[in-house]
Amino acid sequence: MTKYVLKRLGQSLVTLFIVVSVVFLLMRLLPLEGYFGDGYDKLTPEQRTAALQRMGLLDPWYTQLGRFYLNLLKGDLGTSIIYRRDVPVLEVIRPRIPYSMYFGIAATLLSLIFGLALGIAMARKKGRTVDKVGTGYIVLINAVPSAVYLLFIQLYLTSFFSLPLLFDRYQFKSWILPTISLSLGGIAGYAMWIRRYMVDELNKDYIKLAMSKGLPEKKIMVRHVMRNAFVPMAQYLPAAILSTISGSIYIESLYSIPGMGGLLVDVIQRQDNPMVQALVLIFSSIGIVGLFLGDILMAIFDPRIKLVKGEGAR
Repeated sequence: MTKYVLKRLGQSLVTLFIVVSVVFLLMRLLPLEGYFGDGYDKLTPEQRTAALQRMGLLDPWYTQLGRFYLNLLKGDLGTSIIYRRDVPVLEVIRPRIPYSMYFGIAATLLSLIFGLALGIAMARKKGRTVDKVGTGYIVLINAVPSAVYLLFIQLYLTSFFSLPLLFDRYQFKSWILPTISLSLGGIAGYAMWIRRYMVDELNKDYIKLAMSKGLPEKKIMVRHVMRNAFVPMAQYLPAAILSTISGSIYIESLYSIPGMGGLLVDVIQRQDNPMVQALVLIFSSIGIVGLFLGDILMAIFDPRIKLVKGEGAR
């Protein structure tokens, strides 16, 4: 198990290094105006060159990349140049993290509870009303652009249930719709996958044999079908949870939630390059960490996975 964890950890670190490097280099291709703010047009070419030299942007790309990693190891993600001029990026992001975490955790719990419950009910009642309704919901969520139904929810459900249109941290009712909106995609995803895996298990010979021997249906569902169906889902749970915790970019912007997702949209619009770079790196890191944890969970829940080189791979 230790060798497997170390191997996956090494692969994750290499992937993170590649992603970080690519993002850093791509950011250097953006217009230089993003490093000067509104005063770009007021500067002479000489002043622009001097400013770029001070920021180290005229150095070779490998020198800039090496400097970036040294600063990153010190916990320095740079400073904002437009959004909050000359303020360290971490100071800007730190107060926004709790909002993204709260909505992410709350939405994840809703997704798991209702998504798994819906998927199990659909699998057990395959072809019946609950299965058809659940399938319709899944198709709707996956076929309709999220911007459409999320905007519909904000415009109509706020008035129907007398809920605030925008987020207010001092008003509890304003937390309800963003949390529900953020969980809708997760509910559909979990329901779809758990139904698929449970139906696959129900069609296997050992389940049919157990049923023919007269074993109680509840015992078969809990000890065999649900247990085995949950194993492949374990790989995707951490990535889904961490992605949700990082906050929905669109939902945070839609409800004016002061989280990291809404901040990313804002700094992109303002062309605050250091802020954009830092936030993209954070979101990328969260995704990679999620995939790594998913691999570890798969190894824990499924003993059939070979953990040593030469014994096969997943």
